[in-house]
Amino acid sequence: MNYVTDDTMNTFLRTLQPMYDGVLGEIQKEANAGNVPIIPLETARLMSVLLSMKKPKHVLEIGTAVGFSAGLISKYLQPGGTVTTIDRFEVMLKDARPNIKRMGLEDTITILEGDAADILPTLKGPYDVIFLDAAKGQYHSFLPHCLRLLPLGGLLIVDDVLQGGTIAQTRYSVPRRQRTIHKRLRAFLWEITHNDALETSIIPIGDGMALCYKTKETEGDMKHVEIE
Repeated sequence: MNYVTDDTMNTFLRTLQPMYDGVLGEIQKEANAGNVPIIPLETARLMSVLLSMKKPKHVLEIGTAVGFSAGLISKYLQPGGTVTTIDRFEVMLKDARPNIKRMGLEDTITILEGDAADILPTLKGPYDVIFLDAAKGQYHSFLPHCLRLLPLGGLLIVDDVLQGGTIAQTRYSVPRRQRTIHKRLRAFLWEITHNDALETSIIPIGDGMALCYKTKETEGDMKHVEIE
């Protein structure tokens, strides 16, 4: 995994900040030992602060992986809160299902199995927080659905937006196989930083995180139906 901060800073931050405890911490250690792509510790700690401040009731996650981030989000929900998480890769879901059970969160976390491009149009929301951590080349196409599903004051957290720093380079300076993702991700970053409905900050932590706070309704918004 490429990060936008150097190895010295990453090591310092990961030494300074404690790992999570309990079963969540066990899953974190197992994933790190097996080189499973979960959010790095410094990103997770930032999310902990944001979620502590937001105190969400309902959260949508796009990209389940092995269930670590869904478990992390669940720590900061209001009583009776829920996490809905989407993933299509069985290689991840086969570990996510037992991990969610290990954490005792079967009644809190719901996995929707399939392609987010097919599932997102069917969701009603609203979700107080949306965590987008999926295929970077699809971020731009997922954005209208995220905006529709967020209420005013909702928070969109997007991981892995800086491509190890190469996003700052020209398209022709990155390997040919990465140019489509590079172009799409740049378009996504332009949209979220120039969208009148969002207050956005791009943070160079991990592989880059975007924080987007919804301040206005957008043309594509639908009337929200409360989640029961």
